[in-house]
Amino acid sequence: MSKLTLKDIAKHFKVSVSTVSKAINDSYEISEKLKGEIREYAKAHHYRPNKVALNLINRNTKTIGVVIPNILNYFFVQVIYGIEKITDEKGYSIITCITNQSLEKETKTLELLSNGSVDGVIISSAAEENELPHHAEHLRELSENQIPLVMFDRVTNLIACDKVIVDDFEAGYKATKFFIQTGCSTIAIVTPIVDSVISRLRIEGYKKALAENNIPFDDKLVEATDSSEDLELTLSLLLNYKKIDGIMALDEITAVKVMSIVKSRGYHVPNDISIIGFTNGELSKYVTPAITMVSQHGRYIGETVAKILIDRIEHKDSNDPFETKTIRTSLVVRDSTLKLE
Repeated sequence: MSKLTLKDIAKHFKVSVSTVSKAINDSYEISEKLKGEIREYAKAHHYRPNKVALNLINRNTKTIGVVIPNILNYFFVQVIYGIEKITDEKGYSIITCITNQSLEKETKTLELLSNGSVDGVIISSAAEENELPHHAEHLRELSENQIPLVMFDRVTNLIACDKVIVDDFEAGYKATKFFIQTGCSTIAIVTPIVDSVISRLRIEGYKKALAENNIPFDDKLVEATDSSEDLELTLSLLLNYKKIDGIMALDEITAVKVMSIVKSRGYHVPNDISIIGFTNGELSKYVTPAITMVSQHGRYIGETVAKILIDRIEHKDSNDPFETKTIRTSLVVRDSTLKLE
């Protein structure tokens, strides 16, 4: 059986679609007799309003688009958890779009979300630093269509919008300083996100901590990796290059893999090599030894971006300036690093 439409009801009563719509919405413009007959007929025939059509008319979908580059990264899982907590409280739904680090997929996703299917968009862009100037045009289309945008974690100053960022410079500095305080002096970095702003900032923080302790920076100790096979080779080159006593991995999965490879080669963690990772997800807690992690407070970031966006949606006429909120990180010390004296 096909779904009953306003047009079907209008045909039955030989009135306009507009009249039927007003009757169903209890408008004073329609006589009580006709209104009652139309509403009774609609109920008897299980009429349900077309929410998509109503949303397009009212320009209010009560839906938010969330665009993330990687669902396997526990940080993004936590962010979504935080977003969903706030949206549920405020009566909104979310559409989660995963780009798998593909800029092409992100572009298509933004085009889809720009058509009025959502009230606002939260995004952590997959674009690398050199791709942002061109990609910014796709992000601007949202504001041109009067769809509020909030960026988090992977952001760009080329877009005028609200942003929530992690203090990645401080995170790299804090982790490196802890290595040095526990006796490490040859500290390597393994990054699967080498071309991102956040990777660059963490490495800059690392350099600052080295400089403060008169440890020369060696670019051969900073290695990029993008697969398990590549990581095996990367660690072989690093371990053969120098006697390394600390490794900072710039995401959780890489940290777990680094520890597994290091242990398989006969090194003791942390007596021979200390390891620090980023994100503080479930994996790092339950491997042996449990890994010291930089917590980026993903759930709190999710709650923050959702509150900012919903406020923008519900106060569209406000001329409040855009803001950038910076979230500080915490070092969660576990057994993969030596203890402070």
